[in-house]
Amino acid sequence: MSGSTLETVAADILVPGAPVSAAALVLSGPISFWGGVDPKTALIADVRHPEHGRSIEGFVLCLPGTIGSSSAAAVLLELVYGQRAPAALILHEPDAILLLGLIVAREMGWPTPMALRLDRRYFDGFREQRLDVSVEGQVRLARR
Repeated sequence: MSGSTLETVAADILVPGAPVSAAALVLSGPISFWGGVDPKTALIADVRHPEHGRSIEGFVLCLPGTIGSSSAAAVLLELVYGQRAPAALILHEPDAILLLGLIVAREMGWPTPMALRLDRRYFDGFREQRLDVSVEGQVRLARR
């Protein structure tokens, strides 16, 4: 997938949600939400992370991996509650603990970002791109 090519890939839906169109933020490395993301500001707080200081709010967040913590769900839930969550999450591998935060948010009736699983080989093609994510899990570069 290149920046000028309009291509659609089908992702697996992990947590359903509304369709979105937003810029992609492709993380260079795995992240722990517990201690790695500030739930009040949505900034990447882990000083060792390559994207330290970047906000994840409103992006289609592409996660090459997560570093587990049983509190990751609480951080994501707090981001959703504070309306500072990513617009959608695309994970290379499902993370049941992290996604629990989205499931609880859905049960609370809060607008919840969609979570998808997609092989990380697509992530480089998403860098600096705007993505459209459909309710069916179709991910494509947005028209400019």
